[in-house]
Amino acid sequence: MTATYQSNGAASAAYGQEIALKDFVALLKPRVMSLVVFTGVVGMVLAPGTLHPVLAIVAILCIAVGAGAAGAINMWYDRDIDALMSRTKNRPIPAGRVPPGAALGFGITLAVASVAIMALAVNGVAAGLLAFTIFFYVVIYSMALKRRTPQNIVIGGAAGAFPPMIGWAAVGGDIALASIVLFAIIFLWTPPHFWALALYKKGDYDKAGVPMLPVVAGRETTAWQMFVYTAALLPVTLLPCIIGLSGMVYGAGALVLGVLFLACAVNVIRDKSDRSARRMFPFSILYLFLIFVLLLVDQSLWIAV
Repeated sequence: MTATYQSNGAASAAYGQEIALKDFVALLKPRVMSLVVFTGVVGMVLAPGTLHPVLAIVAILCIAVGAGAAGAINMWYDRDIDALMSRTKNRPIPAGRVPPGAALGFGITLAVASVAIMALAVNGVAAGLLAFTIFFYVVIYSMALKRRTPQNIVIGGAAGAFPPMIGWAAVGGDIALASIVLFAIIFLWTPPHFWALALYKKGDYDKAGVPMLPVVAGRETTAWQMFVYTAALLPVTLLPCIIGLSGMVYGAGALVLGVLFLACAVNVIRDKSDRSARRMFPFSILYLFLIFVLLLVDQSLWIAV
């Protein structure tokens, strides 16, 4: 299934006449979107109150589409550096499968639609948070921080931490301490997660001129920073127990996962090769997924009792 793109001259030669539907899907960064949507769903489940199932589905779709829109606009803006990096050179725009203008229009359309529908169908607080998340990822992270400071991931990571707050607001219509705790878990998880990738993809970032911490400060400093954030993350993951959001099932699981994640960070410090970072990166994804799974499991046990 394809969509026809009419163009002339050099643009036509570069991009051809047809854009495959799968390339538009790829612009949405579906793998990233899946984790974003999942954490948003957990925020909805944990929030007090109820939301009609149809509206809940609408809210989830809006979070997914909003995240995808931000990803598409990010790909449009980063098309020049994406073309230089082995990890991203086959993305639809640098590979010549989607024209930059089409990607930008696609992203903006989805962003506006997702926020508008969230506002009309769910509530203004959730819509406002979704709009701010898209703005933060596109403007603050992609345009203002990514190419200018090694703290790009530390500050920009907030964009990926908002979905559970959006999910919570979709149900409760507010921003509560519990949703801020969920935000803090993802916010502190983001730097060690991305720096693990940046350690073994340092050459790519260096070639593209992106000042990721390993490029600017070197491997040892990055490894110790990863340890600091991972160590700070562990007690924060126990806060849901302290504030009454979850119980001991979650607490015990979060403690075990936190110790394992910390051990990964220690291995990155001790092992000077890329092997430890290559192991920590996929484990970091599993770690966050399991943390939020445990929150759901603990909640279901509470309801059963």
